[in-house]
Amino acid sequence: MRMMMAAMLCTLTMTATAQAAIREEQVTYQDGGTTMKGFIVYDDAITAKRPGIVLVPEWWGITSHVRGEAQKFAQQGYTAFVADMYGDGKTADNPNDAGALATLVMKDPGVMESRFNAARARLAGHASVDPARIGAVGYCFGGAVVLNMARLGADLDAVAGFHATLGLNTPAPAPGTVKAKILVLNGAEDPFVKREEYEAFRKDLDGAKAEYKVIEYPGATHAFTNPEATALGQKFNLPLRYDAQVDREAKAEASKFFDANLKK
Repeated sequence: MRMMMAAMLCTLTMTATAQAAIREEQVTYQDGGTTMKGFIVYDDAITAKRPGIVLVPEWWGITSHVRGEAQKFAQQGYTAFVADMYGDGKTADNPNDAGALATLVMKDPGVMESRFNAARARLAGHASVDPARIGAVGYCFGGAVVLNMARLGADLDAVAGFHATLGLNTPAPAPGTVKAKILVLNGAEDPFVKREEYEAFRKDLDGAKAEYKVIEYPGATHAFTNPEATALGQKFNLPLRYDAQVDREAKAEASKFFDANLKK
């Protein structure tokens, strides 16, 4: 009898484990009159409310790369929300279209802020999320978005930018207005980020008395977290290259950063 009961309990445990999974759900939401289409990703085996992270994609829009990143954050115990910054889930498959879409967002900081905040609000309202613990992460163009949001004093605890562009379009923050801890993880050989932009970035955050850290990885160039970057760089003659080692190192750094600032 005991053996039978043990076997039944084991079977039930295995069944529950098999049913628990990382869930990815497409979410339609609004930014004013614009319909946005993002994704929310979480581990449905976790019953307690957990921190949330807004993910802002590269200038290509929502791709398999950023959806994969959201899956990884969900595996680490976060609910991740992949933000649609272009509306209607638009994506680009070439630099001209990607640049045009990104420019439409970045030329007006109000548009950028409104679209980010619409995604943040949808994430904070999800049943799995503790709305008092929200962070953001961005990649390339998305890195610029989340760093701008931190400069604007957005209600975020932690912000990280991977291979983030630093030609930011928001005014220097006043002292004490930056709420988020900030982490920048860039390639030292990234030609899209000029040395004077690093200097201006540090000057602004020092003036704001913000808490931040910048890491530049030797030998790494732009888009080093994206496994498709090397092929895209060759196709469009752009300085893009995936770097598996730097990707691992930067992700480990970001994991420690978010754990320290969101899982407290």
